[in-house]
Amino acid sequence: MILEPRKREQIMPLPVVLISTIGKDGVRNAAPWSCVMPVLRPLDDIAIASWIKRDTLNNIRETGEFVVNVPTVDMIEAIVISSRDYPPDVDEFEKAGLTPRISQKVKAPGIDGCIAWAECSLVEEISRKNYSIVIGKVMHLEVNDSFFDKDGEMDYEKAKPLSVMLREKGMHFTYPVFTGKEMKYTEMFLSNKDQASAIEEEK
Repeated sequence: MILEPRKREQIMPLPVVLISTIGKDGVRNAAPWSCVMPVLRPLDDIAIASWIKRDTLNNIRETGEFVVNVPTVDMIEAIVISSRDYPPDVDEFEKAGLTPRISQKVKAPGIDGCIAWAECSLVEEISRKNYSIVIGKVMHLEVNDSFFDKDGEMDYEKAKPLSVMLREKGMHFTYPVFTGKEMKYTEMFLSNKDQASAIEEEK
């Protein structure tokens, strides 16, 4: 089966975050986002893709700031409400019943009850005809102690960070489930013996 371009967004699960901003007039905005990507490790930069006509993008351009909030499954209804196309002068925190959280490095508020909060400043905007890619520098990253152990490891089965599978006429909200297979990062690196074996196999 060959998928039409409009259906290609259905091929993989996408993360769900809430991006919070504040307009130059002080109006708070919160919007769900799936086209979001941490840029390698460590998490110094984060990239988001946005349609040109979005209040979030306008606010980021005007203030140079935004917060990436990682929600739990319990926040699905608020996410649905905040996804609606409200006018720019509507406070989406109030509409969705979201509780603001004071940020440490930016003026834009975070969203209380989330798993994590990445406070970002605008570094670069890469503009295309219908969309922009926004690259932000993570100025402050904080996590909810309720979902992390003392070593900073997330209990994702407890936290249930949201993801989504997009479909023809809507979307299915999902969350990670352990497959039973664990892998160490060191397993990705070949020893000298393994490298020699791999070279011999390629000959």
